Amino acid sequence: MALEKELQTYRERLPELFADEGKFVLVHDQEMVGIYAAYEDAIQEGYNRFGLSPFLVRKIESIEHVQFVTRDLAECRT
Repeated sequence: MALEKELQTYRERLPELFADEGKFVLVHDQEMVGIYAAYEDAIQEGYNRFGLSPFLVRKIESIEHVQFVTRDLAECRT
C-alpha cells in the first residue's frame, strides 16, 4: 500500500503532535520532517527535498475527519 510507513509514523507520533493541531506535518518514510502552518508550504518542502518520491502531508487533527468520495454518479443521485 502506498504511504504505509508514513501513515504508521503519523499515527504513532500523533499524541506528541497535538500541540500543533491545525497545522500540517510532512512525513517521509519513517521520519517526521517538519510541521508547517500552511499546506502549500509543507507540499513545497516535500517536493524540494524528495522530488517525486512518496511523502505524506497531513493536517494534524485530534479527531480524524473521514471523507467519502465516489465516482459512481448513480449513487450520488439517490
